[in-house]
Amino acid sequence: MPTPFQLHAFDVYLFDIDGTLLNTRDLVHYNSLNRAMLEVYGVDTTIDGIRYHGKTDLGILRATMERAGLVGSAFDSRLQQALEVVRREVGANAAALRPEICAGIPELVQTLYASGKLLGVASGNLEVVGWHKIAATGLREYFSFGYFSDQCEMRAAVFQNAVAEARRRAGQGARICFIGDTPDDILAARSAGAQVIAVGTGIFQTTELSCHDPDLCVASCAELI
Repeated sequence: MPTPFQLHAFDVYLFDIDGTLLNTRDLVHYNSLNRAMLEVYGVDTTIDGIRYHGKTDLGILRATMERAGLVGSAFDSRLQQALEVVRREVGANAAALRPEICAGIPELVQTLYASGKLLGVASGNLEVVGWHKIAATGLREYFSFGYFSDQCEMRAAVFQNAVAEARRRAGQGARICFIGDTPDDILAARSAGAQVIAVGTGIFQTTELSCHDPDLCVASCAELI
C-alpha cells in the first residue's frame, strides 16, 4: 500500500499566494497591470480574457501586449518601466486591498509556524505586490522569505529559486513542500524537485488538479488541519 502523505514531514513549506493563501476581488492588482500598459506602452487595454492563473506578472503583461500586437524589443525595452508602475500603483493603493483568506490557511500557517517549520512564499506576483497582499491578511509575520517574479518570467524559475533559497536557509538536505492551486504550480514544484499539495481554492477543481499527480490534493487547506 502507498505510504500516507505526512503533512508535518517537511522542513520548509512554500505557499503560492493567489488562490492558495488568499483571493482578491478589490481590483488593486488588476488595475495596476492595466495602468502600466496604458502609461508605459500607450495601449488602453485590460488583462481580461488572458489565461493569467498560474502566470507571473511579467507573463501576464507579455501575453496581453502580444494580443495587442506589441512584441519583441518593443515590449522588452519598456518592461522594467511597466513593472515599476505596477509596484507604484499597488503601493499607493495598498490600503484598499481586501483579500479573502482561503479556508484553513490561518490555522495551517500558525500550526506549522508553532512547530518550528520554515515558511516561505513562491509567487508569480512581483515582490512588492505579494507582500502587500499577505500583509493585508495579517499573516506576514509567519513568512520568513519569499521568491517572486521580479526577475523570473517563468513560474518554474520562481519555484527553483525559492527552493534554492529554502536550502540556503534550512540546509541542503531540507525537505520542501509546495502548496499551490494551479496545474502550473504542480509542474513547477516538480521541476524544482519538491513535493506538492494541490488545493482547490482557486479556479481549478480538485478533479482537474489531480490529473497532474500532485502528492496530495484537497479541496482546501482546512482538510489539512
